[in-house]
Amino acid sequence: MPEFPNIILYAIPFFVISIGLEIYGSIKENKKSYNTKDAVTSITMGLGNVMLGFISKGLVLFAFMLIYENFRIFSIPLAWWSFVLLLFADDFAYYWFHRISHENRLFWASHVVHHSSEHYNLSTALRQTWSGGFYTFIFWLWLPLIGFHPGMILLQMSVSLLCQFWIHTEAIDKMPKWFEAVMNTPSHHRVHHGSNPLYLDRNHAGIFIIWDKMFGTFQPELKEEKVLYGLVTNIETHNPLKVAFHEWLAMGKDVFYGKKSIQDRVKYIFKPPGWKHDGTGKLSDDLRKEWQASEGSGQSAVGGSQSVMRNEV
Repeated sequence: MPEFPNIILYAIPFFVISIGLEIYGSIKENKKSYNTKDAVTSITMGLGNVMLGFISKGLVLFAFMLIYENFRIFSIPLAWWSFVLLLFADDFAYYWFHRISHENRLFWASHVVHHSSEHYNLSTALRQTWSGGFYTFIFWLWLPLIGFHPGMILLQMSVSLLCQFWIHTEAIDKMPKWFEAVMNTPSHHRVHHGSNPLYLDRNHAGIFIIWDKMFGTFQPELKEEKVLYGLVTNIETHNPLKVAFHEWLAMGKDVFYGKKSIQDRVKYIFKPPGWKHDGTGKLSDDLRKEWQASEGSGQSAVGGSQSVMRNEV
C-alpha cells in the first residue's frame, strides 16, 4: 500500500486563513457575505465530516481494495500519466455522483446538507455531509475495477475536494474566458447553489465544467438573474443535527407514514426529491417551466431536462 498523506488535514490551516481573509474583505467592503451563526454551522459540519471520515474512509478503502485485489481488469502503475488519467476519471465519476445526488432522494438526503446555507462564502464549502461518506463511494467503484490503486483514488478524491474549496466565493466575479470554458469556477458554482428556477440542478462539475456541457446540464450565471442561495424551502435552523439529518427524517416519514402502496413507499426513496405519490409534488423541471411561462425568458435556459427539487423539509 503506497503511503499518501491525508492532504485534507494539512489543508485545514489554509481553510482557516482563507476564510479569515474573506471575512476581512467582506467587512472592509461592507458586503455582509457572512452570518456568524451560519458560518459556525458550516464549520461544525465540516469538522464532523472530517471526524466521521476516519470511519467511512476505512469502509471505502476496504471496498476499493476488495475489488482491486480480486477483480481488477488491468494493473495501472503509479506514474505521472496514470495520475493524469485518474484526474479525468475521478472527475467524471464525481460529475455523475453529484448529478444523481440531485436526481435521487436517497443521495439527496446526504447532499442537501451542502445546499442548506442561504449564504455563499468559503465557509459554505466546509458544510459537508455526515452520512454520505458511508455509501456515495459506489460511484467510484469502477476505478479500482479498471486497475487504479485504491491509494491513488483516495488521494485524488481529496485533491478534488480541495480544488472545489476556492469556488465557493462571491469575491471572484469571472475568470478569463478560456478558463471559464473548461474549468469549474466561482461563477459556475454559484449557479449550482442557486434556488432560482433557472439555476436549479445545473453545473454539477467538480473540477472540469466540460461534463456539464457534454451532458446538457450547463447554465451560465446571468447578470440579470441574481443567484438566490439555499433551498427552494429553507430549513431555517443552525442546529447541526437538524442540518445533517432533516432530510433523512422527512424521507422516513414519507416512506413509513400515511396510506400508500408499497411501490409508492419505495419510490419515495429512489424518485427525485419533490416527487409525491398523489401527483401534487413539483420537480425542478416543473418549477423551471412555470418560471419560463411567467417570465417569458425560456430562451435563456441552457441544458437538458432535470427532475429535482431542493426542499423536502
